[in-house]
Amino acid sequence: MKKKIFVTGISTDVGKTIASAIIVEALEADYWKPIQAGELENSDSHKVKNLISNGNSVIHPNSYALRTPMSPHAAAHIEGVEISIDKITEPRTKNNLVIEGAGGLLVPLNDKHTILDLMQPTDKVIVVSRHYLGSINHTLLTVGLLKDIGRDVHILFSGKENTYTESIIKKMSGVPVIGRIDEEQTFNKEVIASYAEKFKHTLISI
Repeated sequence: MKKKIFVTGISTDVGKTIASAIIVEALEADYWKPIQAGELENSDSHKVKNLISNGNSVIHPNSYALRTPMSPHAAAHIEGVEISIDKITEPRTKNNLVIEGAGGLLVPLNDKHTILDLMQPTDKVIVVSRHYLGSINHTLLTVGLLKDIGRDVHILFSGKENTYTESIIKKMSGVPVIGRIDEEQTFNKEVIASYAEKFKHTLISI
């Protein structure tokens, strides 16, 4: 049965793209970033493509590719573009699909829609949580919102270990934790493949 996983984060720069690459590699899944804002020459799609080793994954094009590195609604405004959710069409594939959001759940796309509106009710959701002052609150708010609307949620920690933070998030969120991606010196194909193997059994079962 085809699996669809939506990767979101508690904020920006928490490790969603690295997490997405690991999940793509573990499941040999396709990858899709609906909206890219900034770094078009080295976009998240490029990064995932360069980090995976399997030959089955397809990197699908963005629905919107904006040059300004800002929230999608602001980048679109600056560039004279209006993001229409009706024009964000999920790619057709018979393969597993990993979808990477932009920033957190409530990052606006326009005056009415947010990243949350890109999720489908049947999507499995992986929340990437990275330790910083306020991350417990941000993680619990994100997971709580997803649980309230009936989503199947897992947490994947990213960065240096913080036992107290991870423990209280696990207890208070009440959702499964896949594991943690350490603060590696570098992320390359070998490191991604190692994490993919480590998390593969759990990712297959969610």
